[in-house]
Amino acid sequence: MNGTDHYDRTAVSSYNQGVNKSRPSQQKRQRERQRQERRNEKQARRLEAAAQKANTPARGDGVDPDLEGIKPGPQPLQDWQIE
Repeated sequence: MNGTDHYDRTAVSSYNQGVNKSRPSQQKRQRERQRQERRNEKQARRLEAAAQKANTPARGDGVDPDLEGIKPGPQPLQDWQIE
């Protein structure tokens, strides 16, 4: 023995003994299946959003819906503010 026995990488070394390769590959397949499902769900959501956007009429008048009906200057009191 010359002190290099711990570098032995042959099939009978302790490093490779008891390795069960079937389990990690099945876990990997399951993860890949989940990734594919998420990818398909995202694609379906994108298509649905694009269809909804295409069916919504565009506002060509240049009015912001949040600001519609607001006049410059002091705003009138709301019903709940009037005593």
